[in-house]
Amino acid sequence: MTHFVTDDIRDRLLAGVEAAGREVLEIYNRTFQVETKEDDSPLTEADMASHHALVALLEAVTPEVPVLSEESGDIPYETRRTWERYWLIDPLDGTKEFIKKNGEFTLNVALVENGDPVFGIVHAPVLDTTWFGQVGQGAWKMEKGTSHRIEVRALPEAGNEPWKVVGSRSHGAEAFEAFCAGLPEHERVSMGSSLKLCLVAEGQADLYPRLAPTSEWDTAAAQAVVIAAGGEVLNAETLEPLRCNQQDSVLNPWFIVSGQRDERWETALRASFKR
Repeated sequence: MTHFVTDDIRDRLLAGVEAAGREVLEIYNRTFQVETKEDDSPLTEADMASHHALVALLEAVTPEVPVLSEESGDIPYETRRTWERYWLIDPLDGTKEFIKKNGEFTLNVALVENGDPVFGIVHAPVLDTTWFGQVGQGAWKMEKGTSHRIEVRALPEAGNEPWKVVGSRSHGAEAFEAFCAGLPEHERVSMGSSLKLCLVAEGQADLYPRLAPTSEWDTAAAQAVVIAAGGEVLNAETLEPLRCNQQDSVLNPWFIVSGQRDERWETALRASFKR
């Protein structure tokens, strides 16, 4: 269990991430240019402004800890594999949502130790809301400067209320439908970016199956929050915990976020892999 993130480090990081969020919000509220990266994903000046702000923050607060950002993702695995502890950031998760101006984008900062996300900050500038957590110590949601503790919820009993399943606005619709077809009565919620994981962490949703590609920087910060809140983020095929920095590629396998394990959703998940 990490004790690296002291209260002082946490508070400095929270303040710094919120400051970066204000920079992003200023760009969001005016006209901005959109470029296309080599992988055909969009890039805005907000992505880069946040990248520079977050890297500078982390280098100032913890100069001894390396940083891997989506916008500096070309660091070779031969270097990364030697890191026992590093910061993993997505300066702007949900760039498509940013461009659509629906507010569902986040700034993500995670501390990874020996392959496991152990501390995370997820900040949503438009919502003026931040989720943060440290594994073994708990998770919190901060709105307008006031924070309260959050926890995953127990799955509702049959007949009491439907399960709540959150899905992506933009990815993996066919596999998601196949998974949901095998579930008991449930309601669906669509959401962008790592906000989906945060809904499970705070007990507003029960499951988030991600049956489409993501990268480690998309998920690590919110994964730490989910785990700190008592939930799990699991490889959808093996049901083992999702891990970082285990191979040259930074792509995640398909995964599922849950507040509570249950044979019913595990069966539905296995069935969706067979389609």
